Amino acid sequence: MHLILASTSPYRAELLARLGVPFSTESPAIDESPLAAETPRDLVYRLAQRKAEAVAEHHERALIIGSDQIAVLDEQILGKPGTAALARAQLALLSAREVSFLTGLCVLNTADGSLAVTVVETPVRFRQLSETQIAHYIEREMPLDCAGGFKSEGLGIALFEAIGGSDPSALIGLPLIELCAMLGRQGMDVLG
Repeated sequence: MHLILASTSPYRAELLARLGVPFSTESPAIDESPLAAETPRDLVYRLAQRKAEAVAEHHERALIIGSDQIAVLDEQILGKPGTAALARAQLALLSAREVSFLTGLCVLNTADGSLAVTVVETPVRFRQLSETQIAHYIEREMPLDCAGGFKSEGLGIALFEAIGGSDPSALIGLPLIELCAMLGRQGMDVLG
């Protein structure tokens, strides 16, 4: 069965490629705006499922992977900063604090309509960061397209005191441990 990643994120594609299984990518092109009174956890759950469903409309026999991630500080969603100024402000806010990264993951089988959806939480404690450290980090990595304003797979790891959770790949945007289990339940053994 064909495997499709419902994402144009190079970070997710790079993670999925680590499993060594052939796949293609397709943009889900959905509205990612939160609904009124939607919790952060409900948001990533819904968006992961909706992304998979949007791509599934064009495929009869495929396993579609949908994923979405947000950073949450005190129940406030921290989006992708988009500008260096917003990235500086975001990282200053995160300095010496703990933030939760919520990653929604969905696997949808278009052959039988079955789907599984989960949310993987990764708590991250940031170091005390100076304005100079933040400015140097942003200048070197330009993490403007990343939730929370950093790239943990690069120099961003130096921003942290500790990372919790059960799946380190979840922090980058695609929880591979849970994904392998979900694909296995669909009959796709990545080791087979």
